[in-house]
Amino acid sequence: MTTTHAYAAQNAKSALAPFEIQRRALREFDVQMDVLFCGVCHSDLHQARDEWRNTIYPVVPGHEIVGRVTAVGSGVTRHKVGDLVGVGCLVDSCRTCASCQEGLEQYCENGFVATYNGTDRVSGEPTFGGYSTQLISDEAFVLSVPGNLDPAGVAPLLCAGITTYSPLRTWGAGPGKKVGIVGLGGLGHMGVKLAHAMGAHVVLFTTSASKIEDAKRLGAHEVVISKNEDEMAAHANSFDLIVNTVAAQHDLNPFINLLRRDGTMALVGAPEHDHPSPQVFNLILKRRRLAGSLIGGIAETQEMLDFCGQHGITSDIEIIPMQQINTAYERMLKSDVKYRFVIDLDSLRK
Repeated sequence: MTTTHAYAAQNAKSALAPFEIQRRALREFDVQMDVLFCGVCHSDLHQARDEWRNTIYPVVPGHEIVGRVTAVGSGVTRHKVGDLVGVGCLVDSCRTCASCQEGLEQYCENGFVATYNGTDRVSGEPTFGGYSTQLISDEAFVLSVPGNLDPAGVAPLLCAGITTYSPLRTWGAGPGKKVGIVGLGGLGHMGVKLAHAMGAHVVLFTTSASKIEDAKRLGAHEVVISKNEDEMAAHANSFDLIVNTVAAQHDLNPFINLLRRDGTMALVGAPEHDHPSPQVFNLILKRRRLAGSLIGGIAETQEMLDFCGQHGITSDIEIIPMQQINTAYERMLKSDVKYRFVIDLDSLRK
């Protein structure tokens, strides 16, 4: 076992603070890495403060991880020492259910093992995430990072990137399709970039006129102020797909009205409280679909990373030292970041 420096929350009220964890001895198919960068996801805050009522304390958050391989188990064939690699939200699954067999480990019917706040399937011990100097994961859940991309900017792709890529791919975003992205935060800005790179006509929905210029810089062809009824009405019955990234409770009906017949709105934002139920006839009369989507499987996540490598796509980030994580959480609550905090783990090694 290896002593690893980390930051952890001890309870729902405590700030994150220095903490030491013991990483396991290498198993046959394990990959050990020095963590270089770790993105800060809003779900990290939810878990640290037990807002989803399932946190195992102490909790070491972090599931947008880029690192350098330092050791491998005797059976590892996919990665070698020195490789630049990534780990996202999953570090294991049952691997035998129908979903796992189809490469959809995020929907594992026996429950996937989360990178943190999960339970290791072998030892039964809690998993600890990327707010730490070292990580160990089974090679089947370790991804290759394209060498032409900035490693710090890649980190948020492991959650924010795949969370938006998966519904865009599932519901066919591409040339000739009109795609809406609701919200311009950590998820939304990646949705705009990816949908644009896929060749779709991209419309960004925001409540803030101050975000119009930035949305167009990121790749939106149009920007709609969602509080403006006339602007919304001008797009009625016209969208093939809307990816809703907003993680706060809100009325879905105005966006459902914008879907064409057989259009889909995919929810990827995870609010603390459920949205009000939509009007059923808004769905029935146009055969519209209201769907949900959860990150992506390992194969799809690697596909997303390769796609980003081909198109030069990374997240817009602000790099912080580990010691500023509590301030970053407070700023994140105020949407005071463009568009993702990324922790430089060298700050913790020092």
